[in-house]
Amino acid sequence: MFKDGDIMLGGIFSFHSSWKNRRDSYMDKPLPLQCTSLDFRGFQFAQAMLFALEEVNNSTDILPGISLGYRIYDSCGSIAKSVRVALAFVNGNEVVSQPSEVPCKRPAQVQAIMGERSSSPCMAMATAIGPFHIPMISHFATCACLSDKSKYPSFLRTIPSDYYQSRALAQLVKHFGWTWVGAIRTNDDYGNNGMATFTETAQQLGICLEYSVSFFRTDPPDKIQKIIDIIKASTSKVIIAFLSGMDLDVILHEFSHHNLTGYQWVGSEGWIFDSQIAAVDKHHILDGAIGLSIPEAHVSGMREFMLDVRPLNVSSNEMFTTFYETLFSCKFKQSKSSSRNQKECTGREDLTEVQNIFTDMSLMPIFNNVYKGVYAAAHALHFILSCNKTCNTKVQLDPFTILQHIRTIQFKTKEGEEVYFNENGDPAAKYEIINWKPRENDIVEFVTVGLYDASLPANKQLHLQNESITWTQNSQQVPVSVCSEKCLPGTRKVLQKGMPVCCYDCIRCAEGDISNITDSVTCVRCHPEFWSNERRDACVKKEAEFLSYEEIMGALLTAASLFGTCITVVVALIFFRYRKTPIVRANNSELSFLLLFSLTLCFLCSLTFIGRPSDWSCMLRHTAFGITFVLCISCVLGKTIVVLMAFRATLPGSNMMKWFGPAQQKLTVLGFTLIQVMICILWLTISPPFPFKNFKDFKDKIMLECALGSALGFWSVLGYIGLLAILCFILAFLARKLPDNFNEAKFITFSMLIFCAVWITFIPAYVSSPGKFSVAVEIFAILSSSFGLLFCIFIPKCYIILLKPERNTKKYIMGKGALK
Repeated sequence: MFKDGDIMLGGIFSFHSSWKNRRDSYMDKPLPLQCTSLDFRGFQFAQAMLFALEEVNNSTDILPGISLGYRIYDSCGSIAKSVRVALAFVNGNEVVSQPSEVPCKRPAQVQAIMGERSSSPCMAMATAIGPFHIPMISHFATCACLSDKSKYPSFLRTIPSDYYQSRALAQLVKHFGWTWVGAIRTNDDYGNNGMATFTETAQQLGICLEYSVSFFRTDPPDKIQKIIDIIKASTSKVIIAFLSGMDLDVILHEFSHHNLTGYQWVGSEGWIFDSQIAAVDKHHILDGAIGLSIPEAHVSGMREFMLDVRPLNVSSNEMFTTFYETLFSCKFKQSKSSSRNQKECTGREDLTEVQNIFTDMSLMPIFNNVYKGVYAAAHALHFILSCNKTCNTKVQLDPFTILQHIRTIQFKTKEGEEVYFNENGDPAAKYEIINWKPRENDIVEFVTVGLYDASLPANKQLHLQNESITWTQNSQQVPVSVCSEKCLPGTRKVLQKGMPVCCYDCIRCAEGDISNITDSVTCVRCHPEFWSNERRDACVKKEAEFLSYEEIMGALLTAASLFGTCITVVVALIFFRYRKTPIVRANNSELSFLLLFSLTLCFLCSLTFIGRPSDWSCMLRHTAFGITFVLCISCVLGKTIVVLMAFRATLPGSNMMKWFGPAQQKLTVLGFTLIQVMICILWLTISPPFPFKNFKDFKDKIMLECALGSALGFWSVLGYIGLLAILCFILAFLARKLPDNFNEAKFITFSMLIFCAVWITFIPAYVSSPGKFSVAVEIFAILSSSFGLLFCIFIPKCYIILLKPERNTKKYIMGKGALK
């Protein structure tokens, strides 16, 4: 297609979608490429360019007095033919080259080129014509690689780069919780680069690709069959399709043949809003598809212009003859392929009576891109030619100058849309999110359900209306596509060996660990004062355990302590009532009352071990126990020494009792007790006992204990008590056979035997008992030894006082009388 003008613009569009493969022998010059499969979309893009040119030529506001001509070529979507056409624009399409000595000074045939729709041909063309600085403006090539100005310095486009689209698709997939997806891409620069960016972004967002396959529409059937087999064997339910419409058409045919349905398709702008794809999807494979499209556009007058094909001189061009015949399903008389069964073309057919791809205006946003590209070149020329009411036609046009002005141009279309290019030659990235909603009579409606604006902050770029989305198989529920179900709180993810990070097992957190979020990678250890609940999703405060008065063991020990105290008081009252009787006076009644007082304190000091430990109770319990027991043992030791001294004093010439009278006995008790008091003072001064939380013995409980502070101080107190007990035991044992009807040394010996046995067994029991049980062991030892002293020393005397009063005489106690 061509038309002369003052300034020429070039156009490269795919009027055919494929070509016949051939094998070149490299022995002869290759034959021209044989294009097949007429593509109405290419004609629509060409019509959009012609509409823009006609508007400019008819306008007095832009390039007044200057007519823009055009030369438009068919590339068939072939890279080789696209490069050939681009070079034809540069050198005038001469068949015979000029001799090398002839200088090449003639300007290029065109000042700017519109097209092509695919990325790979654009890359090849931009590489070829880049050194000539001829501006090339694409309306549909989205590969992010084309933004590299070091490789493609003269390339610009009116459609956003896939740099943004790929990231937007990844965010869209993440938004719906799809972490296990498959991917199909066109095996060209558009598909490969777009999918590479998507894969990189998807990995950052925690999305895994189960498979990623590529193909081209001219691939052999066996390769396409392998792709179908991979999809059949997959477990993912979402397919990311980074495809051109022509390639998707081939895939749809195979899916229909194998009855593959139920997949949720996520599409790129290459096909998501193409009604031609929806028309051929007779098996509803793509129903519920969702993807990104160029924002809807409207250009007044373009639809009517594009549908007016009658002025075309169809007889002058074989390709247009074929186009016209295909469009209206008729044949011209002169057509070689005319058939009797087909109606004859008149050249006056009306498109309003036809419903096909050419009359479909769903790609109006892309037609608008072609329109904006033409106007960008026109505005740059308008500025260079210093146009006002007229233009300076004497200005020598230079492609490099035109390119620089197009890069910096900024204008608004008649519809109010602002057009400009960034430093990479790309426009602002804005997309509509389209959802395929099936309607009656196999009609699919493209519904806008959201927006994506790359110029906004990251957390505001994607905006969706979930409630209005229809999913695959006309479902209203968001499809689920995950390798592993989400790990609930209380579990953690453990990756499956040899699988992607999206495939994992959910392992329950160990005791004491929790996870309170979904898909937690690790379990967090609870604070020592807390423990995990049954579901392992929260830390609950541990129960603080100590020997309390409310529990059975604490109540029994308290009762035993009070019982011992009461008995001791009763014994003291009995002794006080019969204090003048021989059996009370026989062995220093003052020591007996002091012993009873110390036993009372021993019983009562056990109560300080019961209850919640505090600073004062921890210091009191051990020191009170140590001092009262030393006081008690000192009294017993004093009584033992009195027994020995008494019998020694009966020997002729002995005056021993003079040296160990009542005053000496009291000083002995006081001296022994003061030593223990000094030990306790040193202990409390250097490192006193203190409340302590024991987390080790029980996992789910806190044992409230009294730490010893200084272990040396504790064992010094016990050791001193043990030393006095052993000394008392030895002296009592020596006095056990002294003559007397009531030899108290026997009972002291037995009581010390019980005392030593209790405290010797106490040591291993105390060390091995955990928590409150060690406290119970210590209380038990205190009570047992106290009861042993009380019963062995005082109960026999009470028996005589109360039940055998006849023995409570001096004569009987001295062994000078016998009862009959």
